[in-house]
Amino acid sequence: MKSYRVRLAEDAEQDVIDIYRYIAPHDSVENADYVLDQLESLCSRLAKLSQRGHVPPELDRIGVTNYLEVNFKPYRVIYEVIRRDVFVHCIVEGRRDMPSLLERRLIR
Repeated sequence: MKSYRVRLAEDAEQDVIDIYRYIAPHDSVENADYVLDQLESLCSRLAKLSQRGHVPPELDRIGVTNYLEVNFKPYRVIYEVIRRDVFVHCIVEGRRDMPSLLERRLIR
């Protein structure tokens, strides 16, 4: 089985920080730690299972099919596979205005 390098874009790193900073005071530090662990685990599993995701529907509708996503509900991890690398571009709460966010981040 092929192994890929998983790399987080600066925006994705900031997404994780923002998610943690939101959950900790609004819920609990324990829950923030749990979500952070789950998101990190999901991203690291992409090293072995890079093609397990699906094209985000917002991008599929406009014919952009080079990005994939996996979920840890309600969070969406949006990434791209290029050769032996998995580039994670976004880690976002799925109830956000996704078309605008994806346009800003991926379809510049």
